[in-house]
Amino acid sequence: MKNNFKSLAGILVLLIIIFNSCEKKEYSLGDLTAPSNIVITTELVGQDAANPNGDGSGDVKISVTADNALSYKVDYDANTPVDLVYLPTGTITKKYTTLGLNTYTITVVVYGKGGTSSIATKDISVKSDFTADPTIVTNLTGDASKTWVVDQSVAGHFGVGPWPASSVTPEWWAAAINEKQACCNCFYTATFTFTKVAASNTYTLQVSTPDGAFTKTGSLTTLPGIPGSGDEGCYSYGGATSNFTFVPASSGIASSVSTQTSIQLEGNTTFIGYGALQKEYEIFTLTPTFMYLRVQGTETGNAWYLKLKSL
Repeated sequence: MKNNFKSLAGILVLLIIIFNSCEKKEYSLGDLTAPSNIVITTELVGQDAANPNGDGSGDVKISVTADNALSYKVDYDANTPVDLVYLPTGTITKKYTTLGLNTYTITVVVYGKGGTSSIATKDISVKSDFTADPTIVTNLTGDASKTWVVDQSVAGHFGVGPWPASSVTPEWWAAAINEKQACCNCFYTATFTFTKVAASNTYTLQVSTPDGAFTKTGSLTTLPGIPGSGDEGCYSYGGATSNFTFVPASSGIASSVSTQTSIQLEGNTTFIGYGALQKEYEIFTLTPTFMYLRVQGTETGNAWYLKLKSL
């Protein structure tokens, strides 16, 4: 009987502990005040009385402050697709690369407690002057016209890695020799002819695709006539010609890896190698016979790498 009493007493204590642990507890997140008093400060590098829109480098120092702020994100130009970039310290230097004098709308999202957020915008006018190294022009165009194709004979002629400038290799995946031949031979038969138009000091790209364009579909490509859905592959595309310019690369990758020069295609009808959404192809390496490019991939956060050879 004594032992039974002890057992019952033990069970009773256990039940009390369980009951108490199941009692409703209330928690408070505190005051969920959204960030306020957002200030976007911009400093155009080289700006003075004679150069109100900067020194032509396109560099702008951006800093953001706000009350009740925990973190910041910024979109550098409201005229392009939204691409919010995390700012760990609320400060960054952005290089704007569109040639000439252009106005950009900076959009900042400031996050506070409990997921609260506030938005502010600021317009800036920035001048970008840039002249490409003559060797780059000569190697790409032959100072007249030169045609290039994806070089299927080398490993890594197509690759994927993370977009940030801290990564400069296709560390996620790289194509083997001839890897796309069975499924997507159009990737290898498409030609890209770069021409220097001496009379107007301009440049054009002519894309010829006898077997179609290697691209994604729907909203993942800008090329006209591509189906609204489907897998990555070869799709009917009649080719096109557009102007292009040489611009300073916007990635921030060091000169030890990159020429810090990009090919910026105009419009949405042309591409190099792969039908990407973005039209800035950064030149990592360029010789008279070999070209290695990096472009922001269709999916957010991806970088695509392309190796081409001249014909």
